[in-house]
Amino acid sequence: MTQLRIRDAATYLGVSDDTVRRLVEGGTFSRGTDPTGRAVVDGRELAEYASTRGDQLADPSGVRSSARNRFVGIVTGLVVDTVMAQVELQCGPHRVVSLMSAEAVRDLGLEVGSVAVASVKATMVTVETPGPETDA
Repeated sequence: MTQLRIRDAATYLGVSDDTVRRLVEGGTFSRGTDPTGRAVVDGRELAEYASTRGDQLADPSGVRSSARNRFVGIVTGLVVDTVMAQVELQCGPHRVVSLMSAEAVRDLGLEVGSVAVASVKATMVTVETPGPETDA
């Protein structure tokens, strides 16, 4: 089970440590302690909470990249079989789904509640405009 320190949970949600502590006191998150005795919250609870929020998370990686379509999020769904995996992230108001190898999921240590950055490169973009429906 993924557990995140209060400070890290606050960073990923884009709120203060005190806000996360109030959410714990209010029953939104369960409070636990890590092996060093520091307060932690459950990653699954954090993922569920993040999926209901519309705020874009700050990129905690510190990585500089030429990719402009980077979405910081929390893993909210994970389906892994022997070869392939489907990873769902809630990135602020956006739900991002990625298909990757099961080996990549293991190598990255992904699990529900993990924080990850999705980098998107599309080779095709569809543009739509409002207007009357047609039977094309």
